[in-house]
Amino acid sequence: MSSAKADGRVERGNRTRGLVLRRTVDIASVEGLEALSVGRLATELGLSKSGVFALFGSKEELQLATVRTASRIFADEVLEPLDGVPAGVTRLARLCESWLGYSQRRVFPGGCFFSAVMAEFDARQGPVHDALVQSLATWMAYVEGCAMDARAGGELCDDTDTAQLAFELVALMETANAHSLLTEETLPYDRARTGITSRLRAAATDSALVPQIP
Repeated sequence: MSSAKADGRVERGNRTRGLVLRRTVDIASVEGLEALSVGRLATELGLSKSGVFALFGSKEELQLATVRTASRIFADEVLEPLDGVPAGVTRLARLCESWLGYSQRRVFPGGCFFSAVMAEFDARQGPVHDALVQSLATWMAYVEGCAMDARAGGELCDDTDTAQLAFELVALMETANAHSLLTEETLPYDRARTGITSRLRAAATDSALVPQIP
């Protein structure tokens, strides 16, 4: 087989894999990772079952690849917009707004992908559960890291428990996501923005440092 032909097959395989995974993250955000099946994806996307199976090899690997894809989309939508924003309470506030915007825009039709699938796997064991635990740990560490930077820069009080602050901020964001999905209203996001702003201003060395989350 010529290298050009081989390269063409790899490129087509990568395109097909990307097409499948863009669909799987959307399905999983609404129906869960267990709703994913080779047959369903082949039918919906007009592909062969054997072709879809060859890309992943097992349902578990399909689920894991879906989690990895969702993580990349999350980083693009939530974290990348913060590039260039200096450390401090402004960055922390903008991080929260970026997450709320990602949920409210329905980047995934089921709101936050991870909020949806973590509830599905919270009491299970195995590689998918472990991947989701790692995703949660990475996200919580990121939020806490932003808080630690703000404290180190003198913008949060010295006695601020950054782990507790991160937990409370994430709780407000996830509650807004859940309530909005259930009620189909945007008010929960407004309430979360108010709560986050109040919490940050209470912890800041100068409340004026904390921008109003739009």
